[in-house]
Amino acid sequence: MKALVWQAPNKVSVEKVPDPRILNSRDAIVKITSTAICGSDLHLLDGYVPTMQNGDIMGHEFMGEVVEVGPGVDTSKVKVGDRVIVPFPISCGSCTQCLRGLTSTCENSNPNAGIAEKMFGHPCGGIYGYSHLTGGYAGGQAEYARVVLADVNAFKVPDSLSDEQVLFLTDIFPTGFMGADMCDIQPSDVVAVWGAGPVGQFAADSARVLGAHEVIVIDKEPYRLQLAADAGHTTIDFDTNDVRSKLLELTGGRGPDKCIDAVGMEATHGSVPIDIYDKAKQHLRSETERPHALRQAITSCRSGGIVSVVGVYGGLLDKFPAGAWMNRALTLRTGQCHVHRYVPRLLEIIEQGKIDPTRIITHRLPLDDAPNGYAIFKAKQDNCEKVVLKP
Repeated sequence: MKALVWQAPNKVSVEKVPDPRILNSRDAIVKITSTAICGSDLHLLDGYVPTMQNGDIMGHEFMGEVVEVGPGVDTSKVKVGDRVIVPFPISCGSCTQCLRGLTSTCENSNPNAGIAEKMFGHPCGGIYGYSHLTGGYAGGQAEYARVVLADVNAFKVPDSLSDEQVLFLTDIFPTGFMGADMCDIQPSDVVAVWGAGPVGQFAADSARVLGAHEVIVIDKEPYRLQLAADAGHTTIDFDTNDVRSKLLELTGGRGPDKCIDAVGMEATHGSVPIDIYDKAKQHLRSETERPHALRQAITSCRSGGIVSVVGVYGGLLDKFPAGAWMNRALTLRTGQCHVHRYVPRLLEIIEQGKIDPTRIITHRLPLDDAPNGYAIFKAKQDNCEKVVLKP
């Protein structure tokens, strides 16, 4: 089959690779009908997530048709012929963390748990197409994929909904929703979202659905800001505004009640000295993050507010404003998304028309053109917000 593989930092290509096969009794093979390039894939592309190897198949947002199941799969939950979405974190469904609904921290799905434990103190769960740190599982930017523990990790979707309406249930829609959900939004709340990429757009939409009084989206790309404005959100261009000052102006000097960091480790802009500092340290691999958005969210949030972090961070950062966080009684909440928890609720939101996931799609490309999709997405060329690949 064909698949998009990682070769080295900033080098990916579509290659012929062996077809996936059933390895364990509860595996399934899915023929991919739609897959997507995620912003967190760029962290792999840029070489900031360790343990990637030449030939690793990328992609953790994928869906398709089940074409084979192992003998141990509960066919009352998933069977050949079913059309399914596959959450990016792999859940065993039975460990303490999964039973708590914390499926991205599954205790059993990462065969390389020892590597993750050295990085993070405790292991994280397995993730498709996201380095050997998270299990070394082949991803879904391919013609076929092996789904592990398929009766837990494949969700059947209604035929009445198109691929593009449900594809993002695999990651970015639940991730954005979890970012808003962790904010405990109240009807009077002003919610600020750093980043108008796909996750930021869904975080903003979700904050509105959860009842926020106003949602403010921060970015610098005109097309991204326009997408947010078209969805009814207030916007701030950080190239032409001092963000903290503008937020104080919009909130009567208090600051946003809740702040969501949907940017993560490769924030592109800060004040000149700290921006140069972060980029230099990251380039030398003595710091893995450029956390300007996180710093700004913490220092901008009103005292006693909540800072919710769904942008991906992978290692170590400098100049964390611990004093602001502690002395102003801020609550910091974060995590890789527990997708399984949110899929049923978000399916209802889609069916009710409260959020249209397709609004962020700007590019539809064949799998063969995936390297070009990565290039334009990374460079923000051609107003590229989200790339969907069609194997």
